[in-house]
Amino acid sequence: MKNDIVKNGRILLCMVALLALAIWFRHVARPDMPPQAIPASPGHGIWLAHGWLGDDAWFAKYGKGKEKSRYRTPEAIRNLAATLHWHGITDLFPHLGPTTALGDIQRVDHQQVIRFLSAMRTEGLRVMPWVGGVQGKQVFLNDPSWRHNFTQAIAQLLQKYPEVAGIHLNIEPWPSGDAQLLALLEDIRSILPHGKILSVAAYPPPTIWQPSDAIHWDEHYFLEVASRVDQMAVMLYDTAVPFAWAYRHLVAAWTKEVLAWSSPARVLLGVPAYDDAGVGYHDPEVENLENSLAAISQVIGEMGGVPAHFQGVAVYSEWEMDEKKWQILAYFMGKKSMKAQ
Repeated sequence: MKNDIVKNGRILLCMVALLALAIWFRHVARPDMPPQAIPASPGHGIWLAHGWLGDDAWFAKYGKGKEKSRYRTPEAIRNLAATLHWHGITDLFPHLGPTTALGDIQRVDHQQVIRFLSAMRTEGLRVMPWVGGVQGKQVFLNDPSWRHNFTQAIAQLLQKYPEVAGIHLNIEPWPSGDAQLLALLEDIRSILPHGKILSVAAYPPPTIWQPSDAIHWDEHYFLEVASRVDQMAVMLYDTAVPFAWAYRHLVAAWTKEVLAWSSPARVLLGVPAYDDAGVGYHDPEVENLENSLAAISQVIGEMGGVPAHFQGVAVYSEWEMDEKKWQILAYFMGKKSMKAQ
């Protein structure tokens, strides 16, 4: 009986402590005041849907034929370009993955690519197709022929479309310390035409909330990647954190670590706009634009500015954005709404 009383008392104390911490974070760590506008130089980034560049076979394979008009009309392309430009987004990562098992990049619709690149160039936006895949499923680093085919596919894409600004690599998982992936970055760098950008979807620092080196990079490895690429879009989500206050605290801590670890590469802080529910690694009530951007804004305010290699944030993803989310993004960019301009 006595042990039960002690046990219950400890549980009650823990609950009170958690409640007190939540109240403190709400009223002290996150005061109700206008946020520090998140700067962008040259601009923020965003991951785009496959349909913007993909060929007709992709629409047929996934039963999305009725959605073609969302991507293929000149008006749709112009509206996308105008929306992104207004929000200070300059770097676009349209999906062209996953790679095939042989290392080939997914096919594009040639005329659509021409229209898309022309419209984005008019608004001063940079296009870096998003390629890669899952290790052991589409990515085979132990296979020399796969590595050769993959790097040559990237070279051919950039040669065919010289207006493309570079390539954005996303491989999952990407364990901390993986030497083969560092070698792949060097292979890709060797075939990139002069002036093209090598961008990667990077993993955040370790955290007690998610102790796995398969999806978190320690400082040493972070610096190794940063020395081989031009840009790192660090994915600050899929954390499995169950509390909003804890997620904000984690994003704030990550922001400081990433900025300290990433030079000379340019840094985009990846923020979640997707609503996947019922999965263990993501709760949209916790991981969302408001919480992540508030944490980043707070750090920027505390720092009184950011290092020169900080570029902005990267939104995951365009196809999950709606009017409310665009308004949240605009608010943290220091704007009220598109209608107010």
